[in-house]
Amino acid sequence: MLTPSMEDYLEKIYELMKDKGYARVSDIATSLAVQPSSVTKMIQKLDEQEYVTYEKYRGIILTKSGEQMGRAMKQRHSMLAELLRMLGIAEETIQVDVEGIEHHVSPQTVKALTNLVNFFECHPEYLTAFAHHHRKTPQTAINSSDTKADSV
Repeated sequence: MLTPSMEDYLEKIYELMKDKGYARVSDIATSLAVQPSSVTKMIQKLDEQEYVTYEKYRGIILTKSGEQMGRAMKQRHSMLAELLRMLGIAEETIQVDVEGIEHHVSPQTVKALTNLVNFFECHPEYLTAFAHHHRKTPQTAINSSDTKADSV
């Protein structure tokens, strides 16, 4: 079972492999803003679970299952960011929110959200209509003290 941290590492390794053709401990540490020793410990765990092949001083290679998981994490991240962009969320908020959301949605929800993004991409007129509706609708804050009784 992968932890959210393991998912982040696999996503980052996948990105580095696609961008640079390789992933080194130092590259991962810099990208994730963590210490190289933390990266090494995580890589060893991922190696034990057969998501990566790691040889000290040689580098990191994604296994087939590691590549599949890294690609899935990257696609999930990209889809969530695109959905929030479609909803008109500010870019700096998108990055923070995606990091918070991406590890806490079920595969069923990811699939449904992916279908929604694909629908809006195929039918931009509905996205435009939604954006128009969203601008006209008064924004009300969601307050945790609101109850059903308050609205009656």
